[in-house]
Amino acid sequence: MTVSSAEELVETIRAALAPHGLFLRGTVNFAAGEAAPTRADGKPAASVVLIGNIGASLWEPFNRWREHEPDRGGANPLDNWSKQAIHTVAETTGATAYFPSDPPWQPFQQWAMRAEGLQASPLGILVHPRFGLWHGYRGALGFDRELPHTGSVPAGHPCDACMEKPCISACPADALASGTFDVGRCRTHLRSEPGAGGCLAHGCLSRDACPVGRDYRYPDMQLRFHMAALSL
Repeated sequence: MTVSSAEELVETIRAALAPHGLFLRGTVNFAAGEAAPTRADGKPAASVVLIGNIGASLWEPFNRWREHEPDRGGANPLDNWSKQAIHTVAETTGATAYFPSDPPWQPFQQWAMRAEGLQASPLGILVHPRFGLWHGYRGALGFDRELPHTGSVPAGHPCDACMEKPCISACPADALASGTFDVGRCRTHLRSEPGAGGCLAHGCLSRDACPVGRDYRYPDMQLRFHMAALSL
């Protein structure tokens, strides 16, 4: 595919992602000599654009896809769906696709912090001043040229202005008591009777306690889907 300008390329990607409920979340341009992911041609990428969901944007397209899959998308349906959708865009635009679930592991959180200016919440999830904890990164595309900025870079870290930190006190497993998210403690709780009737059934209570981005909260079915994956 021949694209006449970087701006046209960005708009082509946006249009290709829209039916999947995915968005361009931000751009990282790499300076000469800076560590960059390797493209399919063996050369370092000049830029990457991050791709992800905002709120429940991907939930309906993902479920429509699952309905037509004989095995409902396999053992990791959301990853499989993301790869299919993003690989299609990569092939169309001559990009190399990268995914959080695939080696060699790429620094997605570092890219996101650099591209969107975000910082981590106590849960470890990057918190957005507008979307709160209700967003995610499903993949990235690497290009052989620099691209214009594709996302918004908000000012300030919401957690700095949050004095009560309700996400910490809301955790029934005290998985945040040490200051970092204890995945093992969380999973042990989810396998218990109280955990099955609480977070596993209704979504992470700590995540739900965050006051930022309430309008973007995932629907209950999506929350149960993510919690079931975490409890494995």
